Amino acid sequence: MTQKDIDRIDRKIMDLLQQDARITNQALADRVALSPSACLRRVRDLEERGFITGYRAQIAVDRMRNVLIVMAQVSFERHTLNDFCAFDDCVAAMPEIVESCRVSGLYDYMLRAVVDDMQEWKRLMLVLLDGGFGVEKIVSHFLMDEMKSFCGYQLMPTAETAARKAPRAGEPAAAHVPRTQTAGAR
Repeated sequence: MTQKDIDRIDRKIMDLLQQDARITNQALADRVALSPSACLRRVRDLEERGFITGYRAQIAVDRMRNVLIVMAQVSFERHTLNDFCAFDDCVAAMPEIVESCRVSGLYDYMLRAVVDDMQEWKRLMLVLLDGGFGVEKIVSHFLMDEMKSFCGYQLMPTAETAARKAPRAGEPAAAHVPRTQTAGAR
């Protein structure tokens, strides 16, 4: 599946579904200027091809009960596929860990966990540290306030995005890119 497999109407459909997954097929069809049957065919095709992977409600769990939300950086002593796969399986079986991403950089994974209290987080950390995966270190960060939560991916270019990418009038295409000059450079 490549970018070329998706046209402007498909992108608009996915963008609208990200904003409101409960939109009716009729309303969705109206917004993308298709008949309801053609719109439904496109949605089903996007689902079958794996572009739309599910529909979820965003829940404010902290309004239901007291929770501690932890963002954890996990570093491994060694980097073997077996260790990563075993760690992935362990994390997948922990309902408290709601997100796990393998990343590049100073650490190997970023986890998001939702636990009742510090004791529960300590218990989970011990499982991860003592699980035989080669975890060297876990650095925990506790969520204070979520300033911008994930609301979907940008699928449609905005005027602002297009303006940042476009050269200014009368400039060559690369002239608007800021240049870094080192001391003593001419």
